[in-house]
Amino acid sequence: MRKIKDIFIRLLVRRFWLKFLILALLAIGGTWCSNWYVIATTKSQIYHELNEVPQKKVALVLGTIKGYRDYENPYFTYRMEAAAELYLSGKVEHILVSGDNHVHSYNEPEDMLNKLVELGVPASRITLDYAGFRTFDSMIRAKEIFGVDDIIVVSQEYHLQRALYIANANNIKAIGYTAKNVDYNGINLREPLAKFKAVLDCSILFTSPKFLGKKEPISLY
Repeated sequence: MRKIKDIFIRLLVRRFWLKFLILALLAIGGTWCSNWYVIATTKSQIYHELNEVPQKKVALVLGTIKGYRDYENPYFTYRMEAAAELYLSGKVEHILVSGDNHVHSYNEPEDMLNKLVELGVPASRITLDYAGFRTFDSMIRAKEIFGVDDIIVVSQEYHLQRALYIANANNIKAIGYTAKNVDYNGINLREPLAKFKAVLDCSILFTSPKFLGKKEPISLY
């Protein structure tokens, strides 16, 4: 009887590990396929040279933390510089900055506004989205809240790929202008999962932003 019980337990353990292995392979395969698809379908929408960027009315700058104390996050700095380049060169007439302001002491949009003004962009030409808690929310809110469905998105290339995929899946006409990249290995680990999540949000779960609210169309005049 004990021998039969031991065999039964071993069979259960084997079945558990077999299921775990299958699920792990599916997750890895799904992540790889999602990354390939997102990158392949957005490649032609990404611009690296300012003089090649088509003119549009509005640029959307995706938020990130400004930095800590005296340290300024280079991702933040390069995004603001790229956005300022678009405005000062006449490629766009207005800039929408979208970031996280979930608590009073943390305000990405205000930090973005201040940096852009420092770089020469008039404050009157900047609109703030305080509920851009993640890339998905920023893209959907640009269309649904601010009435922008033809836009230049500004961020690093790895981030633009995901943002433009979200735009394409939600009937937003978008191109991307790359901010200078930053060498950081952590992005290489996190971004494939973020792209996989974007595919889930847009094609399987049909997720909605955390907040929508009343419409606030951007006035260009």
